[in-house]
Amino acid sequence: MIDVLFAGVAVADYHAARAWYERLLGRPPDMIPNDNEATWRLAEAGWIYVVGDAHRAGKALLTLIVDDLDRHVAELGERGFATGAIETAPGLYRRAVVTDPEGNTITFAETPGGER
Repeated sequence: MIDVLFAGVAVADYHAARAWYERLLGRPPDMIPNDNEATWRLAEAGWIYVVGDAHRAGKALLTLIVDDLDRHVAELGERGFATGAIETAPGLYRRAVVTDPEGNTITFAETPGGER
């Protein structure tokens, strides 16, 4: 059994990316373990971290399951983010995608009936 998930997003420009993710997530990091890494706790045992690593930058794929995709997309819009169109796979999911300035893909998704 895995107790905690830490998912990483590598970026070339750490300081610009940290500011971008603060705006995307609507708050500052929960922890800054060093001068090249910032972490956000998004669920009881689920974290993401942004780390300066130019060789790995731009290749992350994250999917974050939210309870109300329409509300979440509206909140992103209020913070200046335009998602792609909401895509629906009937009976499976609805999702909207945001790509950070370095090419990392963050998908916000909602499952039928709010299943997580």
